[in-house]
Amino acid sequence: MAHFKPNMRDIEFNLFEVLGTDQNLGTGAFEELDLDTAKDFLAQTLKMTTSDAFCESFADADRTPPVYDPSDFTVEIPESFKKSFQMLMDSGGHFLDMNAEMGGTPAPRTLWWAISELILGANPAAYMYAAGPAFANILYGIGTDEQQRWAKLFIDNLWGATMVLTEPDAGSDVGAGTAKAFQNEDGTWRIEGVKRFITSAEHDMTENIIHYVLARPEGVDGAGGPGTKGLSLFIVPKFHFDPETGELGERNGAFVTNVEKKMGIKVSTTCELTFGQHGTPAIGYLVGNVHAGIKQMFHIIEYARMFVGTKAMATLSTAYGNALEYAKTRKQGADLAQQLDKSAPRVEIINHPDVKRSLMTQKAYAEGLRALVLYTASIQEQVQIAAHAGDAEQVDKLERVNDLLLPLVKGCGSERAYTLIGTESLQTFGGSGYLQDYPIEQYVRDSKIDTLYEGTTAIQGMDFFFRKVVRDQGQSLAYVAEQIKQLAETDEIADALKDVQKNVHQALTDVEGMLGTITNFLMSAQEDITNIYKVGQNTSRLLLAVGDLAIGWLLLRHAVVAQAAIDAGASGADLSFYQGKVASARFFAAQVLPRLAAEKAVLEATDNSLMEVPVEAF
Repeated sequence: MAHFKPNMRDIEFNLFEVLGTDQNLGTGAFEELDLDTAKDFLAQTLKMTTSDAFCESFADADRTPPVYDPSDFTVEIPESFKKSFQMLMDSGGHFLDMNAEMGGTPAPRTLWWAISELILGANPAAYMYAAGPAFANILYGIGTDEQQRWAKLFIDNLWGATMVLTEPDAGSDVGAGTAKAFQNEDGTWRIEGVKRFITSAEHDMTENIIHYVLARPEGVDGAGGPGTKGLSLFIVPKFHFDPETGELGERNGAFVTNVEKKMGIKVSTTCELTFGQHGTPAIGYLVGNVHAGIKQMFHIIEYARMFVGTKAMATLSTAYGNALEYAKTRKQGADLAQQLDKSAPRVEIINHPDVKRSLMTQKAYAEGLRALVLYTASIQEQVQIAAHAGDAEQVDKLERVNDLLLPLVKGCGSERAYTLIGTESLQTFGGSGYLQDYPIEQYVRDSKIDTLYEGTTAIQGMDFFFRKVVRDQGQSLAYVAEQIKQLAETDEIADALKDVQKNVHQALTDVEGMLGTITNFLMSAQEDITNIYKVGQNTSRLLLAVGDLAIGWLLLRHAVVAQAAIDAGASGADLSFYQGKVASARFFAAQVLPRLAAEKAVLEATDNSLMEVPVEAF
């Protein structure tokens, strides 16, 4: 039986009752995609991702992971997983993620990420190995005319792809990378160096793998400087290929020299990738003929951060679905009100108060994080619409709002999901949750990486405050805050939701206070540089607080729609669903948002005594 428990009703609620995705279909930027076709893609993806054939390898490939052969630098992927991967590629879903010029049928980003959630909840590594078309689509937008033709080849052949940033000694400090590129007489480049933690860098499921590599050009004017500004982006294929036909040639000198043994998501190969050190030069091609590698790579990084946040949310959602199913059937103990009656009947554990609290916490965050992912996708969708209309000013404004939201999707999403899967979803099963009899223990192991992928939570917090708030002069944050404020202050809200609205308003006030204090810390650092440490102690706290505020607001937004449906006479399964939406909002507002006042107090009381503790005392 498939482990995946999708929440299709909530996905459709977001798309068609809250965000109005259906209203954008069949017109403008999405003229080639009508509502029936969109719903068919959702239905077919749901059918695939809930099938035993697709989900079987989720556990099987964890128990029998890929095998690395150091004699020829190759990896053999488990047969069960190959079948799942092939099902995904055969589905053709990647065409919804591609420009029309690439043969795609561009879909609204809300629809794309909703489809992605289904795949990521069922078999996330399959989605990761399938990144080739998405990366090629990005190359089409940033490459030369010739590289645009290559991008079409990459998609036609469904070649794999990797993003290659991290180095053994540099870690997340990308600007400290030492991999070098030397220009050849024919205009190609020779890449030398070692990269680490490269996802999908070796496998036997596609004929070729295209590595997108950051390296430092040597001996070229305007390049080779320190930090990220000196990096350039190169295409380095596993096999050379004919640029006209795509026919494969000789092996290129990019070899996987180690595959990491990991805590989770074991079927995803995490590789050490060595360039030009095993008797074969690694030949690369400069992307776009400009020395702006980090800027170009950020197109991939931003896509990856959205993917990680969606993966985290999807895993929490299916973990909650499994926990809910178990809680409805597992009988243990008497009702708490009858605990002194030894003859009282045993009840399903969902009737116990603390289990209900746990399940509602999971439900509220799963639905809230889905709302955050799809709200962010709706901003990306507005970018698509503005770009199609040629409104460059609106595109710039909305892209900056998207940039603001991505650290929340990735950082807050991964932290909250991992914590809840381990402390609430697994706990619902008791000791059974620790066993491989249920998928929860694998969810815990597989989801931890989400807090580390594409920048740890600390990096997301620093990025959020310094780049997305301060450098943007708070403009994008003000855009989102104004939407929160409008709902938090409107008089046109059902009486049943006024207490929720009050708590959202207070949470907004608390977060604004946190932001004011941390900004003052930053400004005071101009006179006393050590005050920058007060900022550094609180950027993660701010990130998670803003994330919880956004979730509380979005849950209230959902509750408004749900309450209107209840008042209009919803019945049956729809009534139960809408009641659940209202319950999620009420619970989150009452039991999560008040914590922001305490976080604000902690932030305001920050001093530098922590920084004065000598290293030896730790």
